[in-house]
Amino acid sequence: MFTAASWPIAGNMLAFGGKTSEGVPVWQASVTYWSDCLRQMRELGFDHIDPTDAWLPLQKLSPARLEEFKKVLADEGLKISSISMTRNSVIDREHGEANLADAHRLIDIAPEFGATIVNTGFMQALTPAQEQALWFWLAEGHHDDPALRPLAVERIRELGDHAQANGIELSLEMYEDTFLGTADEAVAFHADVNHPSVGLNPDLGNFIRLHRPMPAYEEMFEKVLPHANFWHIKNYTRDEDPAVGGYSSTPMPLKYGVINYRKIIRRALELGYSGPFCCEHYGSDSIGVCAENSSYIRQILTSAENSPLLGATQAESG
Repeated sequence: MFTAASWPIAGNMLAFGGKTSEGVPVWQASVTYWSDCLRQMRELGFDHIDPTDAWLPLQKLSPARLEEFKKVLADEGLKISSISMTRNSVIDREHGEANLADAHRLIDIAPEFGATIVNTGFMQALTPAQEQALWFWLAEGHHDDPALRPLAVERIRELGDHAQANGIELSLEMYEDTFLGTADEAVAFHADVNHPSVGLNPDLGNFIRLHRPMPAYEEMFEKVLPHANFWHIKNYTRDEDPAVGGYSSTPMPLKYGVINYRKIIRRALELGYSGPFCCEHYGSDSIGVCAENSSYIRQILTSAENSPLLGATQAESG
């Protein structure tokens, strides 16, 4: 069990994008470029990152380049607590088998970096309409085919076996219109996988931002938190007018959005949550907001650790 001071709270590297300003894929970029991105995270106070394959797909690196990246991380004083796959579904009709191979490769790579989690999900590439929208979640995206659900369960269980053999865990990211597209669907899918090394990533920010009817966030968290082993954490404003069917949402720092994360994180700890956090944010100075969010989470964890109620709970679960 982590202490409040040692709990891994990573920054997602997604904000840097998958290419340099010259258009070079990050996995082919120079060590100097990697160092510049990582140093910005360290200067903001992060000691952990999630490289995410949307920034640096580690599975594409040769053994020699993996060693280079390890050295750059060490030189910049950073560690990896999780590795996330983004929009590379293992049941993609065209790329599913290749994505499955990539997931296996990341499960092999993760322990080399000390990462305890590989995060994946069933979201797929943005549609042209999503790429044109101000916020991609305002346009219609991919919908999972119910006929592929048995294959999805089979492949996630396969990855769970591999993760267990390597001493790490697999986390499933909740995302709209996929097999993890509601709290109930995520819990049901997790139950069907039924693997001790597979948990849920309760990334309910992905739902709260949607311009559609949505259950109360407290209700959704209560269902999924008992199964959570990793957490992409972000917040949004949310307004809705049922009389006219109007909705609005905007990315916000954790402290100011509609989800009361002080309440939700404390509830997660009550339920035994002990996984890493990974801060995300869209728009504005994403990594700067993530740094503020990291400090906010750390304060909540410290407060919980000092609580006569939660502190005892954490000690018992540890």
